[in-house]
Amino acid sequence: PHTSYASPPEQLEELEKMFQEDHYPDNEKRREIAAAVGVTPQRIMVWFQNRRAKWRKSEKLSVKGSKKNPTSSA
Repeated sequence: PHTSYASPPEQLEELEKMFQEDHYPDNEKRREIAAAVGVTPQRIMVWFQNRRAKWRKSEKLSVKGSKKNPTSSA
């Protein structure tokens, strides 16, 4: 089952900011972020994975209207 954990809004805000800057933070960056928001680097990694998945989904949706052939980019 999917275990989700509640994050305080300011923590999420910080993560969102980081995500806007960099969708693929490296190990060192993840450790920094983890220390900054007070969670484990593992959690940061998972958060970014989930966030990228969400981002890709919304990108696909927003692109669908403007592209004639949405199936080409599989």
